[in-house]
Amino acid sequence: MFWNEDPQPDLIPTPERVLDVLFAIDCRRIPVDHAQLLAGGLCSALPWLAETAGLGIHSIHGAGSQNGWERPAHGTDSWMQLSRRTRLAIRAPRPVIERLLSELPGTRLSLAGEPLTIGQGRTRALSRETTLFARYVVCDPEQDEPAFLGAAAEALGALDIRIRKALSGRATPLSTASGVLHSRSLLLADLRPEESIRLQEEGLGRERLLGCGLFIPHKGIEAVRH
Repeated sequence: MFWNEDPQPDLIPTPERVLDVLFAIDCRRIPVDHAQLLAGGLCSALPWLAETAGLGIHSIHGAGSQNGWERPAHGTDSWMQLSRRTRLAIRAPRPVIERLLSELPGTRLSLAGEPLTIGQGRTRALSRETTLFARYVVCDPEQDEPAFLGAAAEALGALDIRIRKALSGRATPLSTASGVLHSRSLLLADLRPEESIRLQEEGLGRERLLGCGLFIPHKGIEAVRH
């Protein structure tokens, strides 16, 4: 007898080529539009971060904004209060994980005058959830939602990922050293587990150090639709 069954998705091991590294932070508040400040501060402290292919810096979000589409009001004078549970997350390839864990703790940054001290870190495997959400994906400012989704589908196809369900969320301008960077949020559902991992590893679009194109698990597409 020959008997061959596809492995159950829950039993397929998650590869650890790329991990999220979570660091405790001591900081009272940060600007809502802080991607450039955070990336600049971290890369000044550890210049090799900017030279590491595949490394991304997640934007910091406070309680209540982790899994939703809502974001505190955007603007140069908008601030976000942080709790002791807030973490700094860096998505990094495995070869630099130990270096991150040893060199980043104790680093002190100033984000628009607010001090931020980085504490100890720990690793977290990428999620096998099949609904993923990116807060910011770089886009053309002239693109409407259908055009943005079409461009996303083409880019995902190059990663051998097929769109089954997708929703484009709000457009968010991000301040950068070279001017305003335009982005949109993107939610994808009904991915295959291997597609989910691949998308988290590879990301979508550019400006990974500014938190763009980084996907995180989402509680489900229905929560966004209603």
